[in-house]
Amino acid sequence: MTTFKPETDAQVIEAVRWAVAESQPLSIQGRGTKAALGRPVQAAHTLDLSALSGIVSYEPEELMLVVKPGTSMAEVEETLRGRGQELAFEAPDYGPLFGAGTNEGTIGGLISAGLSGPRRVKWGAARDHILATSAVSGRGELFKAGAKVVKNVTGYDLPKLLTGAFGTLGVLTEITLKVLPAAEVTRTCVLAGITAADAVKAMSDALGSGAEVSGAAWVPAELAFPGLPPRTPCALLRLEGPEVSVAARLTLLEGLLAGRAAMAVLDVMESHALWAALRDATPFAERQEMVVWKLSVPPMEGRRCWTGCGRPCRVRWAGWTGAAG
Repeated sequence: MTTFKPETDAQVIEAVRWAVAESQPLSIQGRGTKAALGRPVQAAHTLDLSALSGIVSYEPEELMLVVKPGTSMAEVEETLRGRGQELAFEAPDYGPLFGAGTNEGTIGGLISAGLSGPRRVKWGAARDHILATSAVSGRGELFKAGAKVVKNVTGYDLPKLLTGAFGTLGVLTEITLKVLPAAEVTRTCVLAGITAADAVKAMSDALGSGAEVSGAAWVPAELAFPGLPPRTPCALLRLEGPEVSVAARLTLLEGLLAGRAAMAVLDVMESHALWAALRDATPFAERQEMVVWKLSVPPMEGRRCWTGCGRPCRVRWAGWTGAAG
C-alpha cells in the first residue's frame, strides 16, 4: 500500500498519472474525518491531500476566498471570523459523528462531500457558493473551471459538478468560494410542546412568510439539545441579520404563530449553541449505537419522508436540518 502526500499541483498530477499507468485506483482523502461517509472505497493506494493546504488569497471586500483543499476548516473559519464574514452555507462538522475530533476536517473534504447546514434553506447548498476550482482529471490532466467574477462564467458549471462527487470526477487542487458577512444578530423562536404535524404547519407558514427564516427544525422529546426544555418536542425557527430587521421579523413571526404552542425566544449565544448542535448532529455523535442517515429533501417533503420510512426503520427525526437516527 502506497500513500502519496503531494505538496504541489505537479505532484498531484504525477501521482494520478502513476495510478493511470499502473491501472491502480486511488483513495482520495484530506484528514480522513469523512472516510465513513458515502460508499466504501476499495483502493490499495491513497492520495493524501492534507499537505496541499493554505489560503491562496482572501479579498474580504470582494467576498472571495481562494484555498487549497487540505486547508483545515478551523483555519478557514478563523480567517473569515476575523473579518466578520462566514461561509453562508453553514458548514457542518461531522468529525465526532464518525469518531474523530472537532474542527479536524478540511475544506476539500467538505466540498467533495457536498455538506451544508441548516442555513441551506435560505442561502442554498455548498455548491451554490463555489465560484471556481482547479482539479486534476482521471487522466492526470490539470483543468480549471469557473471564474472569480460570476458574470464572466461561461460553459459547463464544473465546480458545481465536482461538489459532492467525493473525488470521483477529479482531484481538487484549488477552490474559490463566495463568502458573506456574518449575521449581526441571531434569534431563535421556540414552540415548545408542539406535535410533529403541528410543527410542519408552523414551519411551512413561517418559511412562506416574510420573516426570512434561516433555519427550521422539529426536535422530538427523546433528543436533548442545548437551550431547549427537557423531554419536550419543539419546533425551532431561526432569524438572522441586522438587529432592527431581526426584531421586526420576530414580531411578525410571533404574530403569525400566536396560540399554536408555548413560545420562547433564545438570545444570540443560546441560538448559536443550539444550531451548532443541530448542524453537527451532536446528540447522535454522543450515541454511537445509533445508525445515522442524512437525507436531503425539499423542506416541505421532510414530514412525508419521515412518515414513509419512520415505522419500518424505527426512525427518530432530528429536524429539517437533515439528520435522523
